[in-house]
Amino acid sequence: MELPAIDLPEFAAGSVWLVGAGPGDPGLLSLLALHALRHADAVVYDALVDPRILALARPGAVLDYAGKRGGKPSPQQPDISERLVRWACAGQRVLRLKGGDPFVFGRGGEEALTLAAAGIPFRVVPGITAAIGGLAYAGIPATHRDINSAVTFITGHASDGELPDGLDWAALAKGAPVLVLYMALKHLGAIAERLIAAGRPAEEPVAVVSKATTPDQRVLETVLARAAADVAAAAIEPPAIIALGEAVKLRATLDWLARAPASVR
Repeated sequence: MELPAIDLPEFAAGSVWLVGAGPGDPGLLSLLALHALRHADAVVYDALVDPRILALARPGAVLDYAGKRGGKPSPQQPDISERLVRWACAGQRVLRLKGGDPFVFGRGGEEALTLAAAGIPFRVVPGITAAIGGLAYAGIPATHRDINSAVTFITGHASDGELPDGLDWAALAKGAPVLVLYMALKHLGAIAERLIAAGRPAEEPVAVVSKATTPDQRVLETVLARAAADVAAAAIEPPAIIALGEAVKLRATLDWLARAPASVR
């Protein structure tokens, strides 16, 4: 059955769309994201964008890799932002395709500021961020009325790859019943120590979701005090999202993906 026609905005030449591709599964793309893929002349994409999503790009579109991975030679953020300006100034319809949501630890704000300073018209298309989509695919609600009325998202490393300076760990530890860590595998041991010292229980449930929503998704359940050691022992690989809190226990009942027939996963 064909979807009814929807009046979607024009993707104008010389403009840039900052689009969230979601955590991996192509089915989680928005209609606007798919519209952009079908009309873009140049797709500047991140390392975390699933190849199945890139396959949806318009035939003939230039696929311009701009991925940054920790510990590997990577383009610098100012270079990526200027690349968007150059493509747009050349009259191209430029799709900046980012894993998750461009404004949630995706540095989309920095790119948008560069575009605004250069006078380049742009549109932001939100995507499903990993803390929502990745946990949902692991059977863990980010919020649950009987467990938490607040959730905190925390980045596990700064732009230089180190643990962010200036985080108030005492406030974070007490601020929400559920904490979700992005890009935190490298510093998980140090983060756990700080959170425990600030009052989080050493035996607090933790779930580590690796390569969320993709066919290679893995979920490790552990507790805060042992999380770093268990991640190392299980050889969990990035990208990964990490959830702390009682909501992790709901996975025992809500792990719908493990119960789904292989043909529909």
